[in-house]
Amino acid sequence: MQGRNVHFASALFYMLEVIRSILLYSWRRYDYVVFVRYLMGTAYLPSPLHKIAYHFFAFTVPTSNLMFFLDVSPAEAHRRIEKARNEREMFETLEELQKIREKAISLALVGKWTIINADNGVSEVERKILEVVVGQRQYELAY
Repeated sequence: MQGRNVHFASALFYMLEVIRSILLYSWRRYDYVVFVRYLMGTAYLPSPLHKIAYHFFAFTVPTSNLMFFLDVSPAEAHRRIEKARNEREMFETLEELQKIREKAISLALVGKWTIINADNGVSEVERKILEVVVGQRQYELAY
């Protein structure tokens, strides 16, 4: 399924899911709550709605000073999707992955994100994340 109506319906259901999660979970006490997918998920929305939604959700959902954007090139993302599944979603063409990545990077650059090249594989991504986390912890201990 493709087209403007499908894109709009997808965006609407996305927004409803975010609002539902905020209402259900943001007032409860947890050690960890992961809302990051809502922030970067806004890259799937049509322009300029993606920027408006990002800033709205960044204000609304819990954020952290340790937020990671795992940047995967469209070619690598497409390769991984092809390898993992037989059926594709409407946003999983190489062209759509390129558009979404451009929007997501632009959002990551205005937020408190650490951008990590995730084309390199799990062990390299893990090493980079630990590097940042340990550096942050040392900074906090110094104060």
